[in-house]
Amino acid sequence: MQIKIPSKIFQSMMYSVLLITMAGCSQQYASVEKAAVVQPAQEKFSVIFGGTDVGGMTVNRDGQNIDVDFSFSNNGRGASSQEVLKLSDRGLPIDWQISGKTVFGNEVNEQFSLKGNRVNWQSSSESGSAEFNPDALFIAQNASPYALYIYAKALLGQPTLSLSALPAGELTISQVSKVVLNDANNTKVNTTIYAVKGINLDPSYIALDDNQLMLGYLSPRVVIIREGLEAQSKVLSDLAANLNASRFEIIAQKAIHQYDKPIRINNVRIFDPVSLQLTAAKSVLLENDKIKAIEAMVDSAKEGEVLIEGNGGTLIPGLYEMHGHMSDNDALLNVLAGVTSVRDMGNEIDILDPLIDKIESNQIIGPRITKSGFIEGKSEFSAATGEIASTEQEAVDLVNMYGEKGGYFQIKVYSSINGEWVPAMAKAAKKHGMRITGHIPAFSNADEMIAAGYDEITHINQAMLSWVLDKDEDTRTLYRITGMKRFVDLDLNSDKVQHTLNTMVAKNIAVDPTIVIHELGLTARNGETRIGVKDYIDHMPIGEQRSAKVALLNVADEQEDKEYRLAFDKVIETLALMHKKGILLVPGTDLGGAFELHRELELFKKIGMTNAEVLRRASYDMANYLGYGEQLGSIEVGKYADFFLVPGDPIADLRAIKTVAMVSKGGVIYFPSEVYPEFGIKPFTAIPTVVE
Repeated sequence: MQIKIPSKIFQSMMYSVLLITMAGCSQQYASVEKAAVVQPAQEKFSVIFGGTDVGGMTVNRDGQNIDVDFSFSNNGRGASSQEVLKLSDRGLPIDWQISGKTVFGNEVNEQFSLKGNRVNWQSSSESGSAEFNPDALFIAQNASPYALYIYAKALLGQPTLSLSALPAGELTISQVSKVVLNDANNTKVNTTIYAVKGINLDPSYIALDDNQLMLGYLSPRVVIIREGLEAQSKVLSDLAANLNASRFEIIAQKAIHQYDKPIRINNVRIFDPVSLQLTAAKSVLLENDKIKAIEAMVDSAKEGEVLIEGNGGTLIPGLYEMHGHMSDNDALLNVLAGVTSVRDMGNEIDILDPLIDKIESNQIIGPRITKSGFIEGKSEFSAATGEIASTEQEAVDLVNMYGEKGGYFQIKVYSSINGEWVPAMAKAAKKHGMRITGHIPAFSNADEMIAAGYDEITHINQAMLSWVLDKDEDTRTLYRITGMKRFVDLDLNSDKVQHTLNTMVAKNIAVDPTIVIHELGLTARNGETRIGVKDYIDHMPIGEQRSAKVALLNVADEQEDKEYRLAFDKVIETLALMHKKGILLVPGTDLGGAFELHRELELFKKIGMTNAEVLRRASYDMANYLGYGEQLGSIEVGKYADFFLVPGDPIADLRAIKTVAMVSKGGVIYFPSEVYPEFGIKPFTAIPTVVE
């Protein structure tokens, strides 16, 4: 599937594109007064994803009236929107109508209007009303990227560079960089980069020219850039990556606690994934990056040690997110959630390798990352991630490239690969000691991919669709999601289902089900806070709270609503059957991990696991599966000090893992409550007492 819940400006409209992190930089520049410039009657922009042109945006202006037409298509799906808005004399929206569809087909019909002395708004997730405030800036939920320009212009017109936001919060803007671009005629274009903060977890970047006209929106993977400047998109994406790095390096400098003395975590019970029990209260002594001793509690700090008081809480081995697509943002938030290891399931080499280098040198905070080489076939539905092959030989060459580069656990096959190429790809992978996994390529089925050499299947729907679709039905499109309605009538006792499952048992095929993304897709409904976020969403910024009330799919009527919900029940039933048969299910989200992984683990309970078994699966079992069992996966003397502290008892209530007080990764200590305010997140716990 490869999507991520958006914490960005485009919200629902940008679901598949936003595999990215948008962040700001603390460096400040003096603001510059600009003379009034007449806005052009028409502006055109290109949408560049991973270096590929995937769509466009056209803006037409007539005074304070603006029309925006925005669309893109990537990875077999796409979004579109049409906007009509009117600005006040101060450049703030007073009427805004947005229609269209999100990436996964959810209908967009959003309105904001001023009537008399009140403003009213309505979208798929909410409706509201407030007294008109000429200094309050409404934040649309499903707007195009041009919305960020409207916000930026309004903010730059304020002496304080800030404005109150509707429905809640405050927006600020700061200048963070300057760069010179060259247009198609090789004319130099002075460009200033601004960071807009206050909508979601991270700031958003916008590029303006000397006349404060929009040049583009920028992030490490997605750039929306003025027509004629497309060749400069990499300049902006690289700049966004550098700004990200600066922000997260500054956070790391404040949040990393490295001590030159042994560290004793005192008065903690330890979850033992072998016995599936908690120990009596102990103290755990760390030296450098390893666990040196597990001893009795102490009454006070010992000479030459740092003592961190655990207050009777529970130490849990670091969790594994087995389906990530890492970015700076995801890396940090995973560690703060107790996720100290991530299997990256597909990324650009020039993004992932520098990220890992920065994590390992403690320039930024992030988990231990296990890499997967991503290979997609060339088609009109290709994903713009990883590497793309046009022929079997090209696909095999790419496998060999990853193998020769080294450091890859596996190859991930994507939907546009020709299934007939997979045997040769698998053979090449195994020569290099790599496993092979992935989607079931379009026009193939699970049985064929298992026979071709798969070691694991990515996403439970990929396997189940083999049982309900005809082979000529194209799973490169949204059909791989909407087709899940057919699960309702699936007979799990049928010969075809049992044959696949029994073959998986015989060949030891694992499944990466990403249950939480299916829960989102099949059960989330507009206007309702989705069940998977209810335990923590009140701690999130307003933009995150709003996006939690947006469905992934368009649900036409009550019958379709029922079909999707029953389809999710069938997913759970299938996974329960797999678990009963002994098929290894690995916990991953494809939604960024962190809080989403906590929900994934809750859903593992629905397939027949106890709380303790879930914790074992997410730590000890995954360390062994990836080949790290001698070093990670449990809290034992001699192993790396990867664990996290929660105040509660996760065996009694698994939700205890959602309130993390402290994390150790290789003996480096983090206190999430110190860091969460940087993202507008209200902390969940008090910071433990530290005695040096």
